[in-house]
Amino acid sequence: MGEATTDHGGGVHSIRVPIPDNPLGHTLVYVIETDEGPALIDTGWDDPRSWNELTRGLTHLGTDVMDIVGVVLTHHHPDHHGLSARVREASGAWLAMHAADTAVVRRTRESEPALWLDYLIEKLTAAGAPDEHTSPLREARAKGGGRSLPGLRAALPDREIVPGDLLPLPGRRLRAIWTPGHTPGHVCLHLEERHPTNRRPGHGRLFSGDHLLPGITPHIGLYEDPDDTTVTDPLGDYLSSLERVGRLGVAEVLPAHQHAFTDAATRVTELLTHHDHRLQSLLHLLSTPQTPWQLAEQMEWNRPWPDIPYASRNIAVSEAEAHIRRLMKRGLAEPVPGDPVAYRAV
Repeated sequence: MGEATTDHGGGVHSIRVPIPDNPLGHTLVYVIETDEGPALIDTGWDDPRSWNELTRGLTHLGTDVMDIVGVVLTHHHPDHHGLSARVREASGAWLAMHAADTAVVRRTRESEPALWLDYLIEKLTAAGAPDEHTSPLREARAKGGGRSLPGLRAALPDREIVPGDLLPLPGRRLRAIWTPGHTPGHVCLHLEERHPTNRRPGHGRLFSGDHLLPGITPHIGLYEDPDDTTVTDPLGDYLSSLERVGRLGVAEVLPAHQHAFTDAATRVTELLTHHDHRLQSLLHLLSTPQTPWQLAEQMEWNRPWPDIPYASRNIAVSEAEAHIRRLMKRGLAEPVPGDPVAYRAV
């Protein structure tokens, strides 16, 4: 089958599609055999090397990208959705995504890049980012930049994934589980079929996207419509949907990164504990007022703050804000009026 593919049994395979210049290494794109032909779960990053590995992997599995009948997208991030346009162009396959993430894709495609930069500058300034961090964005805005944003070439999905429904895959029972948090419309997919080994206890298998990974804590950030004033609580959404997935009792988890694993309930408990510890740590930091940027500088990441790349600092600040919102929702923190706004423990 070739080293880039794995047979998971029961008509399910994965292809390791590379993510260029990214420590994650690759996205696991799953191929599911159906009565109408092969379907994909996610597609991989939009890059020639990624496309070559995807098509090579399909060839190893005895099929071709032209044979793909449908693509189920766990969420809109470019390492999952990036190649969707090329897959649809080659095959005519339908593309399905949850409506909340489709709205993000539509907004990205239809908005002028300059408007996105304006929004990002405003958000970072309000979070307390220093001038040296926002100045490159202001310079890009002045030069009319922003057209290299990932996701601009991804296809607009033509089908909606409805939570609780079975996906239109004849001969398979693949049910959508809405798991917001990592993105507003992230979905996991529960394959409600006996595990092919018949030896593992549990109820089927779970394609978990980025929601549940064996050794990585998924990023929880903000994906908001600039014209919508609704205050969201993505971390609260994530914790609730983690608990929901833990109750499924699946025999095996097939994630989008790293490797397949069992005992989803234990991994769910680890992630819940991680976020509880992080919230407690932030409460300690908020004994004195802090902006989201100041909190992000002090939070524990996978590397020291000075070593975090520029773009990743934006993601870190977004995660800090998500945790602040969870504390405020629980009545444990409150804003301190000012410019920029800081927060303190109650």
